Amino acid sequence: MSEEINKQYYSGPDGNSPFRGLGGLLRDNIKILTPYSSARDEYQGEASVFLDANENAFGSPLEQAYNRYPDPLQVEVKKRISEIKGVPPRNIFLGNGSDEAIDILFRCFCNPGVDNVILVPPTYGMYEVSANINDIKIKRVPLTTEYQLDLDGIAEAIDDHTKLIFICSPNNPTGNSMNRDDVETILANFNGIVVVDEAYINFSRQKSFIQELTEYANLVVLQTLSKAWGLAGLRVGMAFASEEIIEVMNKVKPPYNINEASQQLALKALQNIEQVNSWIKEILVQRDKLVLELKNYDSVLDIFPSDANFILVKTTDPKGIYNFLVQQGIIVRDRSKIDLCEGCLRITVGTPNENKILLQTLKDFK
Repeated sequence: MSEEINKQYYSGPDGNSPFRGLGGLLRDNIKILTPYSSARDEYQGEASVFLDANENAFGSPLEQAYNRYPDPLQVEVKKRISEIKGVPPRNIFLGNGSDEAIDILFRCFCNPGVDNVILVPPTYGMYEVSANINDIKIKRVPLTTEYQLDLDGIAEAIDDHTKLIFICSPNNPTGNSMNRDDVETILANFNGIVVVDEAYINFSRQKSFIQELTEYANLVVLQTLSKAWGLAGLRVGMAFASEEIIEVMNKVKPPYNINEASQQLALKALQNIEQVNSWIKEILVQRDKLVLELKNYDSVLDIFPSDANFILVKTTDPKGIYNFLVQQGIIVRDRSKIDLCEGCLRITVGTPNENKILLQTLKDFK
């Protein structure tokens, strides 16, 4: 990044980080918002008789009782995540998938029809969808041809109404991790919130930006239990940030956003970290094998380096291959219409048998 652009768009008046806290970033209505106070928020300590929330005291028509409202702040789940991640519970937000955290960040910091967000395509599509739902202007700064951040382009796109920058690393759909120094340059010099989405971090060679939370007050790190942890059906996403940001997100979220079944099952799953680590190792082995095999196919032009549990494959006929695989009951993702992903299919790493079926089937494509 040129020194001139750096001074003009990033640095504060003293040449240091311009970030001065959330005061100037929060929407005015959020600053004065009185959050909904649920029945479970209004008492402290233990109790045996609950007559406060108009629940059915007789139970549920299920083996497991779900007649009581869940913990609105998911205390026990956060305690276990805290032990695994090394982050205090007060710095953890849990959402109905990472998508809820993304939506809440827009609602906390962006005024509809006024503020804007910077996206760096090709990237995860929900950032754009959520921005559009919340009527937030989108400024697109495409990645370089090496799928890295265009720092000069981002600097030029920033204005007084830029509140959020979303960076997916490892990136979906390209699979690569962003240059760490580039991300830190933005964090250190942007007067707004930088969201680093690490949904695939468990498969990456890079360390998580969670370790930088104490250094950057404007950092939000998104992770999920949907990928490496194999809990996509439970919809449990995580956001890690300063206590101040987490308090605002908790203020805006629905009171019972994580249901009791998801909390119980997530807590149980979080005790099995050895199993998850074993799966991660196997997925990485299978990823490397899949790459080696696909390089031998005439229909494959290129396979991009991946730090995720999927690979981006440039092919001779993406639509034809996609349709052919669908006819054989094999579903991959056609990304060929996305800028910088022309001709590409995104293929998730499956089990050894699933990968074998894919490879055998591709041999029959003409």
